Amino acid sequence: MQAGELTLHCRQGGRGDRTVVFLNSLGSDLSIWDDVAGTVAPHVRTVQYDLRGHGLSDAPPAPYTVRDHSLDLARLLDALGVECAVLAGVSVGGLIAQDFAAAFPERVDGLVLMDTGARIGTAELWAARIAAAEAGDLGRIAPGVLARWFTPAFMAARPASARGYLNMMTRTAPQGYAGTCAALRDADLRVQTAALTVPAVVLCGEHDEATPPDLNRELAALLRAPFESVPGAAHLPGVEQPQAVARHLLAFLERLNAPAWPDRVSAGMAARRRVLGDAHVDRASAATTDLDRDFQAFITEYAWGGPWSRGTLDTHTRHLLTLAVLTALPREHELEMHVRATVNTGVTPDELREVFMQVAVYAGVPVANRAFQIAKRVLAEPRAEGPHAQEDKP
Repeated sequence: MQAGELTLHCRQGGRGDRTVVFLNSLGSDLSIWDDVAGTVAPHVRTVQYDLRGHGLSDAPPAPYTVRDHSLDLARLLDALGVECAVLAGVSVGGLIAQDFAAAFPERVDGLVLMDTGARIGTAELWAARIAAAEAGDLGRIAPGVLARWFTPAFMAARPASARGYLNMMTRTAPQGYAGTCAALRDADLRVQTAALTVPAVVLCGEHDEATPPDLNRELAALLRAPFESVPGAAHLPGVEQPQAVARHLLAFLERLNAPAWPDRVSAGMAARRRVLGDAHVDRASAATTDLDRDFQAFITEYAWGGPWSRGTLDTHTRHLLTLAVLTALPREHELEMHVRATVNTGVTPDELREVFMQVAVYAGVPVANRAFQIAKRVLAEPRAEGPHAQEDKP
């Protein structure tokens, strides 16, 4: 697709009134979004494209700025006839999405920012990367970069895929890699990002070392947006955990599509599915009768659509608080259900231990001891389907 003076490689799919544009990371191409885009395509129009200097797009001489990338995106959207879009960007793609929202706020419906920050890395880091690219030495640094892209479990389970991503990075145009490193080196968007008012959500792989969860939490705080951890993923959750990323994206789109006056029922159902998982909520809904129908509607609207759907605290933090309260009261049935739900919220066994230890001090050893027993039993069960209890309480 011709975008101003550059040709940008892009792929379109899906259908719907709303458009989601996916922005790739440094050293990758549009294919890192294939699984996520394919999952959401029945609901929205999708646009994937290779950043300048990446994949099959033109690679003009380095250096680049983040604003260069933003202007590329504006020209691409013009060429595609897209007035407004939700931008989903990972790593440098997230930086570009933030800058685009600052430069063209009227063209952004929302931001899904993943494994990124308002400022990423140090000048020394990017100088070393630029030197490697200019020396034609991306092959030397690629294995170390790949080890930060993916978890060891992914590398072991999918060696052919890992090799393909290694080839992708090493074959990136040197001027494209160096130019985008310069953009990362010079970009400090903290002030302008803090001024954004666009709806946003921030996601991060729980094992990301390149842009760690704390950096993403800082970004979420700047945006006054929720933060969500993606379990079982490192720097590219869209590759390692595409279904989880797609669920977060669809939940965000559902909130955007809600009426201006908050629809607590819709927000509550989205939160309920986000925490407890689709399989559990579908089972609970199927089991609802006239006896408990009003109760199910009540907790969906006033619990899941109330505190669980507020901003300020992210879902992970709210789940830690819920686990502590259920342990202290004690509410063993609900505690068991919420321990199972940790697979959806990214609460780790180490964090569970600390919650129970804290409760032991302030609420008593017996309730903490019972919580440990419940958690040990639940965590030993298969985790693929999330919570199994039929009754659904917040």
